[in-house]
Amino acid sequence: MSQTFTFGIGGAAGQGVATPGDILAVIFSRRGLHLNAYNAYQSIIRGGHTFLTIRAGVDEVRSLGDGVDLLVPLNQDTMDRHLRLLTDSGACIYNSDNIKPGEAAPGVQLCPLPVSTLADISRNKVAQNTLALGASLSMMGVGFQSLESVLASQFGKKGEAVVKENVDLARAGYDYATAHFKPFARALPMTENKYAVLSGNTALAMGGAAAGVKFYCAYPMSPSTGVLHWMAGHGRKAGILVRQVEDEIGVINMAIGAAHGGVRSMCATSGGGFALMTEGLGLSAMAEIPVVAINCMRAGPSTGVPTKTEQGDLWQALGAAFGDFPRVIAAPLDIGDCFTLMPEMFNLTDKFQCPGIVLCDLLLSEGRLSVPPELLNFNPPIDRGELITHNGDAHEAYKRYKITESGVSPRAIPGIPGFTHVVSSDEHDEDGVLISDEYTNVTKRRAMMEKRMRKVAGIEAAVPPPVLVGPKDADVTLIGWGSTDGTIREARELLAEQGITTNQLQIRWLVPLHGDAILKALAGAKRTIIVENNFTGQFARYLRSETSFVADGHIRKYDGEPFMPHHIVEAVREQLAGTATLSVPTHEVMV
Repeated sequence: MSQTFTFGIGGAAGQGVATPGDILAVIFSRRGLHLNAYNAYQSIIRGGHTFLTIRAGVDEVRSLGDGVDLLVPLNQDTMDRHLRLLTDSGACIYNSDNIKPGEAAPGVQLCPLPVSTLADISRNKVAQNTLALGASLSMMGVGFQSLESVLASQFGKKGEAVVKENVDLARAGYDYATAHFKPFARALPMTENKYAVLSGNTALAMGGAAAGVKFYCAYPMSPSTGVLHWMAGHGRKAGILVRQVEDEIGVINMAIGAAHGGVRSMCATSGGGFALMTEGLGLSAMAEIPVVAINCMRAGPSTGVPTKTEQGDLWQALGAAFGDFPRVIAAPLDIGDCFTLMPEMFNLTDKFQCPGIVLCDLLLSEGRLSVPPELLNFNPPIDRGELITHNGDAHEAYKRYKITESGVSPRAIPGIPGFTHVVSSDEHDEDGVLISDEYTNVTKRRAMMEKRMRKVAGIEAAVPPPVLVGPKDADVTLIGWGSTDGTIREARELLAEQGITTNQLQIRWLVPLHGDAILKALAGAKRTIIVENNFTGQFARYLRSETSFVADGHIRKYDGEPFMPHHIVEAVREQLAGTATLSVPTHEVMV
């Protein structure tokens, strides 16, 4: 395993947990380090517990890991909850004025910070945050200049006085730690690498912009709201019309209307909002208007746990709208993939004139990850499919829903002379005329259904099948989908250190599923275990329904928190020992 460093800071909502995290993320990134960050918080404005974790390292950081090297509790509650997360040789910096340390594990250094002595807390209620930040960087072996420059940019808009105040506080904490606390044995490393730091929501929005989106609309719903925030802040410069709509029924219909007008259009929501969009998705399918809807999954049902993660909406997406129709569904594997997936999804929906659904989740949407700049290609290949954008030469009478061998018909932008056509949510013939206008013509209905469904074969041919990664003769094959990818990969490394060989089949494209390719990849597996973040094993059921494949074991989590690597390691060992075929890890971090 590569060497990493994990920083954790916690407190009540409103205590300023996010700002130190933002500052550290910038410092880690400027030092050429990979990072992975996640903020666990409650769905209330003030109060409630918040715990931010940032893990950094020279090599790719695939998950949040299993422990914390440096803990900064901003209140007693955080100390009580998280002190036991500290690794051997870890440290805890805390305000000794009002926080009492608990019983730490052997090797943990307790670092009391006399906040009221070092700062005027009557005038600055969050002085302890900046003091602790300075102390932390001293112990990490990071020069003060790095912190000073980030503070200047972080608080620059508030004026020189605020910048100076924060720099002075950080210096006081830095100097105190240098004089009184033992630094970490390994200083925080530094490389010449350059990375961008993105949240999944930002990556989805930027990926849409790169794909050529010209219309975005949404109703704010966590955890998808960050997509709207990016679009609102950058839409004008990117040439994207952005609208906040009254509800998700209006959102999907407005997005379809813009797509009908000829532009690439997308929207984002969570499960509750997606439920309202499903009838509109049927309109997209029947009218053969391409549109992309992002569902950032959170823990349900109903309002559920609005600020927690889950992979619980797979069957909702599979059954979205009613009737049979072609669709494309994909789940990004990490935050970088949130960006790269969007142009691919738009090319497919344009080419096959069908709805596309992106199943993200809160872990990716609100998490942050370092991404190599070269991954952010703002000039990806663009394929608009059978799109007619100008009159051109003389042509035969235009049939919008012309029956073709591929199932894809020429699609004309409305208003082009010579290409007048009818579009409706009802079944229609090749001209767009409703089949029920004369009588329900069963021959035409059957022909149109078959035309649309012929797209399925084309979609499957256009999407690459999943690939088995790792030794073919592994002891265990771990199967996952979407955001579990990085944690499974790290768990595999830990299992290898314990003498257990594994390989991995991670599913990115859910529709089309490529069932035959999956069965071929799993044909030689000694033991298969499916890992997913829901109660019923939604992917396991889907895979069985499509291929009749039944896994040997399952690891499931449905408490609202993401998997940690050791959860998978312990579950695999448990199942290899024959004591269980279903493992439900207990999340030890009380967030």
